[in-house]
This record gives sequence, C-alpha cells and structure tokens, in this order.
Amino acid sequence: MSRPCYITWLQFDKAWHLIRTVSIGYVFDMPTKNLTAVLYKINDLRLEDRPVPEPKEGEVLLKMGCVGICGSDVHYLVHGRISDFIVKEPMIMGHEASGTVVKLGPNVKNLAIGDRVAIEPGVPCRKCSFCKEGKYNLCGEMIFCATPPVHGNLSQFYTHAADFCYKLPDHVSLEEGALLEPLSVGVHACRQAAVGLGSIVLVLGAGPIGLVTVLVAKAMGASKIIVIDLMQNRLDIARNCGADITYKIETSDSVEKVCKALTELIGEPPTTTIDCCGVQTTACIGIEITKPGGTYVLVGMGANEVKVPLVKTCIKEIQIKGMFRYCNDYPLALAMVAKGNVDVKQLITHTYKLEQTLEAFERAKTGSGNPIKIMIYCNQ
Repeated sequence: MSRPCYITWLQFDKAWHLIRTVSIGYVFDMPTKNLTAVLYKINDLRLEDRPVPEPKEGEVLLKMGCVGICGSDVHYLVHGRISDFIVKEPMIMGHEASGTVVKLGPNVKNLAIGDRVAIEPGVPCRKCSFCKEGKYNLCGEMIFCATPPVHGNLSQFYTHAADFCYKLPDHVSLEEGALLEPLSVGVHACRQAAVGLGSIVLVLGAGPIGLVTVLVAKAMGASKIIVIDLMQNRLDIARNCGADITYKIETSDSVEKVCKALTELIGEPPTTTIDCCGVQTTACIGIEITKPGGTYVLVGMGANEVKVPLVKTCIKEIQIKGMFRYCNDYPLALAMVAKGNVDVKQLITHTYKLEQTLEAFERAKTGSGNPIKIMIYCNQ
C-alpha cells in the first residue's frame, strides 16, 4: 500500500526558488566580466571590466537594470569633490538605480532570485542613536553609493544590502525603480514641510528635484503649487507635473521684483516654500514671501554660507528646516508610483546604454538638448 508524500513548507519554498532560478537562466550562466564606470579624477571617467562581486551576509548580487545620472555625479566629474567628500582614489559612479536579484548572500530572507528591486543607496550602521530613533539618514557611519570613498553602482553587476532593496510590483518598471531615488528626496522634502490638503506650495527651482517635489506635493493634496526657474522648458515640464502657476525669472531680477510678481500671480502668500536651489537669492525669496507662521525647507545645497534676513524669520515666525537625502521614504515613493499617483517616467529625456556612459555624462555636463533625467541601461 502506497503512503502519501508530505513535504514541509521549507522544502517547498526552496524548490520554488530553485525553479525560479533555473527559469531565468542564472544558475548556468553566471558572468565573469562586469563593465563598470569609474571616475579616476576630474574629467577622467573610464569604462573598464571589473570582477563580479560576491554577496556577503545580508547582501544580494544584482544584475543592474537602470542607473540615472544625478547632479552630484556631474559635480564629482567636473570638480572632484562635494564639500568634504573628495575623490582621492578611483570611484565607481552611480546611485539612482534598480536591478534584478541574481544571487543571495547568507541569511537573506526578504528577497528571492528573480526579484526586481529599487536600490536605496545609503546603508546606515543600524546601531547608533540616529538609526534607533528612525533618523538613519543622519547616521555618521552611513555608506552611500558614489560618495567618496564608497563605490557606486553604475555597472553590470553590483552587491547591496538586501534590507535596502525594495521589491517592485510587476507593473512598475526598472526605470521607475531607479527614479524612486530622486522621488524619495521629494517625499522627504514634502514631509519636512508637512504638505497636505490645502497647502499652498512654492517650489524654488525646476530641476529634477524641484520637479519630483511638485509631483509629490500634488499627490499629497496641495491645493496650489507655484514654481519658479530660469529655464522655460523646465517650467513647461513643471506644468505637466502638476504646477498651477509658473514664473520665469532672470538672473538680474531682484528679490523684491520676484516677490512682487509672485504675490500678484498667487494672490496669497505660500504656506510652504521648498527651496531646491539653495542659493542666496532663492533663500531670500523664500523667507520674504512665505506666509507668517509658514515653513521654509532648504533642499538644494549651494554655498556653505549665504546672507539671509534672519530677523524677518523671527518677526514672521517662519520655521526654517533643513533636509538631507531621505529616511523611511522609499516605501511611500514606491506606493505613489505603484498606485499611479505620480508619473516619474515623464522626467526621462535621454537614454543610453552602459557602453555609452561617457557620451551620457558629456550631455549631462554640457546640458545639450536640455536634459532633465538621463537614464543609463546597464544590461542591454
């Protein structure tokens, strides 16, 4: 008499992962080469083959999908440094990224081979007071992609902490996964500003971060969004992202002229100003025009020191808040994209293959063709 065959859930789970692994072809075709974009020094970016890394405990090996070029990447290329972060040794570029899991390191339980993920590029220590208080973006031991001396992920294969990889739903593309990085900056900015239903939001600057801030503010229920910038083409995109009012300024415009024009256009002062430029002029505009009792959030990083009318912030009781990167914002950013509340793909203006990385960075550096977001496909 035959006996029924029983298997445990663990056995079934292991069998399923094996089936998935074989079906996507990674068991028998693990690569030996890894084309990688490496910055050696100012204006010296090279493509070279490097070994495929091995995932350590708690890490996954990713076949990289998309990597966006950020303003910070261009800054390192042109200047070799951002503040105290200096490129002293060759550094792999890239931090706005997504990929597919091809190998699991020991003790990875939240992901499986074949999962497509968005990569949160900053991995904190998880042990300090900031991490334990839920403010891990302020962790002093943060390891952040493409921030000297830490390597980035602009390569064909890359390893990353599994708990800072976010599984993408089937209907969310790898391009959208990569764009969760800048979108999370917009989420963090709007959270700092407490944007909500009925908020009147002024966004200073319509670069990529200004545009994602507009997208998030709209999704969070802002009743009126105003955007200013020097470039009309960016203001046109801001309209598509949800801006109700746009205003083109000139470099010669005084703070008084801009504030007067904005007051006439808006009809009432903004309850919140989010400064995505961080230069002295925009800081002064923000403090001058924000409604008494309102909030001014500084996102853009300009010079270390700027002259601002601090006494006016006292008289108007304006809250001045800084913000740095993001913290616990990726899940909300992903939910916004997955639910269709924001359309980040409209920000992609130029695409390149990994082999065309030097050409892509040249476009980002010169600004030819008015790029907003340049996306590099790492395994096409």
